[in-house]
Amino acid sequence: MFRTLTLILVVVLMISTASAEQRKGKSLFDGKTLKGWEGNEKFFRVEKGAIIGGSLKKRIPNNEFLCTKEKYQNFELRLKAKLVGEGKNAGIQFRSKRIPNHHEVIGFQCDIGAMKDRLIWGSLYDESRRRKFLAQGDAKKLAKAVKTDDWNEFVIRCEGPRIRIWVNGFQTVDHTEKEENIANSGIIGLQIHSGPPAEAMYKDIQIRKLN
Repeated sequence: MFRTLTLILVVVLMISTASAEQRKGKSLFDGKTLKGWEGNEKFFRVEKGAIIGGSLKKRIPNNEFLCTKEKYQNFELRLKAKLVGEGKNAGIQFRSKRIPNHHEVIGFQCDIGAMKDRLIWGSLYDESRRRKFLAQGDAKKLAKAVKTDDWNEFVIRCEGPRIRIWVNGFQTVDHTEKEENIANSGIIGLQIHSGPPAEAMYKDIQIRKLN
């Protein structure tokens, strides 16, 4: 009887723990190492609890991506990001895949930074595929929401064909994908864009899978 009750309590505890993790999500970054990620470590490192891509001393020759080893389909991704330096472009890849024998990836990107005089924080770009912006937030409202040279909080939520993005609580994107041949699952990637010296920083990376 005692063993049966103990077993029941263990099962209940396991279910409760799993449910809590499902509600809260799990961390994709331990704050100390690049465990669970793969990419060119000449361009990515960990400092002070953050993943840092790029350099403030040298130009970045190619777009570089640090990617999860696991794939995700329907999820809510939360993280903080900051971009400093001369370079003005970085991004968060999702539902993406690496191009074989190449430094690029293909898939959706939540942009970070600016293009010419326009802020593109939280814009939805189709990297290496259709090569165009699919959705962008209101420029004036975005300018008020973004913290230049400081940490910004992102939420990326993917449910079926619907993709939504928020930057510091301001919704920049509510896009529904209509093309049937577009992949609805893939890796998560952190980008530093080619160009002038810059550092893209990422921390507090949490993902919660959705049904």
